[in-house]
Amino acid sequence: MTHAEAVPFTASTPVIAARRPLRLPRTAGFVAMSATLLAFFVAAGAPTPLLPLYEHEWGFPPSMLTVAFGVYAFALIAALLVFGSLSDHIGRRPVLIGSLVVELVSMVVFLFSPAIGWLIVGRVLQGLATGVASSTFGAAIVELAPEKRKKLGAVMSSFATTAGLGVGALVSGVIAFAIPTAAATTVWLALVVVMVAGTVAAVLTPETSTRRAGAAASLIPRVSVPPRVRRLFAATAPTVVAVFLETALFLGLLPMILASVFHVQAPVLGGAINFVMFATATVTAGATGAIHPRRLKVLGNVALVVGAVLVLGGLATAQLVFLWMSALVSGFGMGAGFTGSNRGLVPEVEPHQRAGLFSAIFVVAYVTFGASAIIAGFIATAVGVTAMAVGYGILLAVAALVGLTLTAASRPRTH
Repeated sequence: MTHAEAVPFTASTPVIAARRPLRLPRTAGFVAMSATLLAFFVAAGAPTPLLPLYEHEWGFPPSMLTVAFGVYAFALIAALLVFGSLSDHIGRRPVLIGSLVVELVSMVVFLFSPAIGWLIVGRVLQGLATGVASSTFGAAIVELAPEKRKKLGAVMSSFATTAGLGVGALVSGVIAFAIPTAAATTVWLALVVVMVAGTVAAVLTPETSTRRAGAAASLIPRVSVPPRVRRLFAATAPTVVAVFLETALFLGLLPMILASVFHVQAPVLGGAINFVMFATATVTAGATGAIHPRRLKVLGNVALVVGAVLVLGGLATAQLVFLWMSALVSGFGMGAGFTGSNRGLVPEVEPHQRAGLFSAIFVVAYVTFGASAIIAGFIATAVGVTAMAVGYGILLAVAALVGLTLTAASRPRTH
């Protein structure tokens, strides 16, 4: 018999079973995807202490620093609106892997950036990746969570956002303090390794969603506020604006304020202040579940007003203690205000209306976040950092006061 001749099949011929693809257990996938989502927001918080180092090395104006910070928000909201529900149609894994690949590319761009223009490109890519990841990872984490602990999945998704931003700013600041000449290289190289590990984990994570038709149609952005909650949405919007004005102040503008007003060049200080604020926001969001959303918004707005006043006090006296106090109070305001806003709105609409409503909330949030930082940077270049910061603090206080007034005037709803 030659090699070209077929071997006859008999009952004793061994059958080679199709090899099943290697996959992580669902619990391991839950842990891995939770950690990877946390890493996305660690990476998002990391530039805060590093951008002033780039500014000192490359000599660009404050307006370009805030552009590099703010474009992230516009890219994020664009990706969220276009790709936010794509994983419902093509499955979670392809979108998880795709977002991680784009995030990895952005880390490589940061690592090798020779000028501010490349940093801006990196921030756009990072915003796109994080926007896609925000919705897809959130859904996958809930689906991978143990059956009796689905609430844990939702908690982890929420925790990753605020905790990641705070940890990213703190760790990046510590590295910038310890090895200032190699801080950027160290941070971005470490995040490249983390994103490679996250990509491998996503490839090995089991699929949790079935494919269904309508992928192309899902790419059409849908932002809608159902008629029954339009008045409530209008009353809630100033609170969301105040929360994200505060976020942009600490993440985007604090480094230049510390350098120009307080004459502090140590990036670790800005990272530590951000960590305090986001840690407080994370704890607040998790510990206030029993408080009525309306009362939570009232408390949040009051805290945001007080936080803004403390910032103004710091600007007037050049005393850093006011910024530390503001970080604590504002962190509570951020956690209470945004949690109360979501909990007050979302239960009022039908399940099929929630995606459009969430999109509307995040459009208000991230447009505020990005636009305020960019505009403030150009104002700082024109009139000086101190004048800009004073005006920004007043605007923040006014937004929170409007949110407080409208919330107090609205009719209480039971939940």
